Amino acid sequence: MPIKKVLIIAYYFPPMGLSGVQRTLKFAKYLPEYGWQPVVLTSSPRSFYAYDESLLNEIDPEKIQIYRTSKSSAAPKKEIINNYKISKFRSYTVQKIARAGLQTIYQPDSKIRWKKPALELARKIISEHNIDVIYATAPPFTDFLIAHQLSTEFNIPFVVDYRDVWIDNPFHFFATPFHKMYSEKLEKEILTYTKKAIVTNRNTKELLIKRYSFINHNDIVIIPHGYDEADFTEFRHITPDKSFFTITHSGLFQDNRTPKYFFKALSQFIKENPESANKIKANFIGLMRPEHNKYIVKYNLSKNVEQCGYVSHRETIEKIMHSDVLWLMLNDTVRSPGKLYEYFGAKKPILACLPEGNMKKLALDTKAAICTSPKDVNAIKEAISKFYNLWKNGMLPIPDPNYTESFERYKLTANLSKELAAAIDINKFDITSNQIDLVNEFDAENQIEK
Repeated sequence: MPIKKVLIIAYYFPPMGLSGVQRTLKFAKYLPEYGWQPVVLTSSPRSFYAYDESLLNEIDPEKIQIYRTSKSSAAPKKEIINNYKISKFRSYTVQKIARAGLQTIYQPDSKIRWKKPALELARKIISEHNIDVIYATAPPFTDFLIAHQLSTEFNIPFVVDYRDVWIDNPFHFFATPFHKMYSEKLEKEILTYTKKAIVTNRNTKELLIKRYSFINHNDIVIIPHGYDEADFTEFRHITPDKSFFTITHSGLFQDNRTPKYFFKALSQFIKENPESANKIKANFIGLMRPEHNKYIVKYNLSKNVEQCGYVSHRETIEKIMHSDVLWLMLNDTVRSPGKLYEYFGAKKPILACLPEGNMKKLALDTKAAICTSPKDVNAIKEAISKFYNLWKNGMLPIPDPNYTESFERYKLTANLSKELAAAIDINKFDITSNQIDLVNEFDAENQIEK
């Protein structure tokens, strides 16, 4: 099998934690299975919300090299940064003010300061490696600018991966029309020269096609978020404690997401069903904003809500598997939270508080989800009641495996491999028959998305 090299540009990468690193990490992990040697260019941030050094154990240093920008020389090997500082997860108001200030000064985002050292290190990487294609993932969208400049300098094709939308992101602050016009100019240039734009959902694809008339459906491919079956293997034997009905939420409440309406609904359910007070438990894995903690007290849920804070990804999976029902909420149709796909991997029923749109459809297609609008307290209470009664009778639904297994990371990487190969005009990529089946499977899926 011919080995091709891909330069992966990702500001966020382990040992940084949280969901933003999972997609890139798993792609890097599985690309060698499809004949690629990833070379990762990333940062060495000294301050972040969470770190998970165990994620680096998934990287085989014999197959994947990691370069990190820093004041000292970067080491092209697995490296653990052990002198970092944990940033405080502040209130949404404080976060908005800080974000507005930074995005007024820095364009397209605050990581533009990373561009210069990243380019310097990237030139060194390219001089030492025969890079065939560049893959850049964003946010931060500075990653796209780095990829574009390197592509121009070295005549290497590049592919961009949108984990979130850029111009049409309601949480991206534009201080003036000029700021927005400038970012739009940057995005237009990126999309003009990139060989392919990858997005995580249909909504992002439609937004880009609507905004830029020169883009057609074939220019953008959908590769959704997913889950790694390898993460779940050692925990498949776990069965939840039958003494408690356990609902679990995993992850941050980013931007305007809030557990307020869930807490209120849970409180009302317990009041109406007093016997459930000692049987129902709500677990929260991850960081919680200060204002969110106040709701626990306000709705008298101190005995029913358990918080474990941020834990490693491995521990998160274990806690999810000890759960009966998994919960998530989202207020907009722009983003595509990775936690939903990990819920698919857990093979658990889902309580999804979502607006009409792609994410709601994904949840309902599992055949094991109850969906409500994000702020409908009565509907959320009724969903809790329905799941609770199903639990008491041992009849909780199981997601359709034929559907959920299509989001497995190894399978998704087959599609990325195909797009990277296409970017360097490889018509016949030497892969196994199994890998060909996976690629064909995702070709069919993307035709449906289109």
